[in-house]
Amino acid sequence: MKKMPKTEQEWGVCLSPEQFAILRKKGTERPFTGKYLHNKQKGVYVCAACGAELFSSDTKYDSGTGWPSFFSPIKGNVIMKEDNGMLMLRTEVLCKKCGGHLGHVFDDGPKPSGKRFCINSVSLKFKKK
Repeated sequence: MKKMPKTEQEWGVCLSPEQFAILRKKGTERPFTGKYLHNKQKGVYVCAACGAELFSSDTKYDSGTGWPSFFSPIKGNVIMKEDNGMLMLRTEVLCKKCGGHLGHVFDDGPKPSGKRFCINSVSLKFKKK
């Protein structure tokens, strides 16, 4: 996947203020407010910034945490990075193509992966099948 070489100023022009705050500044939307939290349609979730395919609806589940949760990303389209912010050690999930912040991954998800990719709706767009 080819990376997108945009400056923060260029991202500021093409993203909404809320998208910029989350995707570029590593913010988090309030729990239970995201538009994809209760989405049960079949399709694929893509990066709101660059359109890269990130998660299949087949891997989405209700974690009860207030954010859309997935047990597995589309292989090769996300990267994970250690995050020491908020006075705790977490693993940040980023779009491999544009580097946009998506959310975090935790080790308390369902089988088969045991992972919970806790993702901000603002970081996503949905393409219905």
